[in-house]
Amino acid sequence: MARILVADDDGHIREVVRYALEQAGHVVIEAADGTAALFAVEREPLDLAVLDIVMPGPDGLEICRRAQARGAPPILFLTSREGEIDRILGLELGADDYLTKPFSPRELVARVRAVLRRTAVRREAATPGLLRHRGLELDVERHRCRVESREVALTATEFTLLVALMGRPGKVYGRDELVELAYGCDHHITWRTVDSHVRRIRAKLAVAGAAEPIETVHGVGYRMRE
Repeated sequence: MARILVADDDGHIREVVRYALEQAGHVVIEAADGTAALFAVEREPLDLAVLDIVMPGPDGLEICRRAQARGAPPILFLTSREGEIDRILGLELGADDYLTKPFSPRELVARVRAVLRRTAVRREAATPGLLRHRGLELDVERHRCRVESREVALTATEFTLLVALMGRPGKVYGRDELVELAYGCDHHITWRTVDSHVRRIRAKLAVAGAAEPIETVHGVGYRMRE
């Protein structure tokens, strides 16, 4: 059983999603606009957030941006736009999946189950305890990152990638490997998205004072400096 936020300004969609998720055994918290959704993301202990991209107040993309600053639950975006821009932006901001309207409740439940399963697998597969390297510390069990005692807020995907890189300093990870680590093998994620994740990790670590720990291996992927 998971605690799931469902945020959409369309009451009918919220009702359909809530019923489907409750039938699947989950606890649902509803929000009818971006302000209420942001409040829930920041205050509620959530296992997943299902966010409509277009909502009154902060939209789904803005909520994702602001939530990532403190570490956010996995996010599944709902979008009614046909173009790829919403999906690309959502995934590059750290979302775990997206679903285009109209969708079937069965597909939604399957996507939610897949995101929750991938999140659980990441936690189980992660090296237990602490990882330390060049002043950078990851507390895997508590999902905390520090640079010389300064806290760094990472998304679930960013944390997963950094655990992999720190677990084997010097090992070169291809972008395909990093896609599988972050999203599993049931996604068609572009290398551009992986590059965006790494760019955000580097920026966050730099702000905290880390000295460029991730190296780019041109034409291949990335590695943690030895």
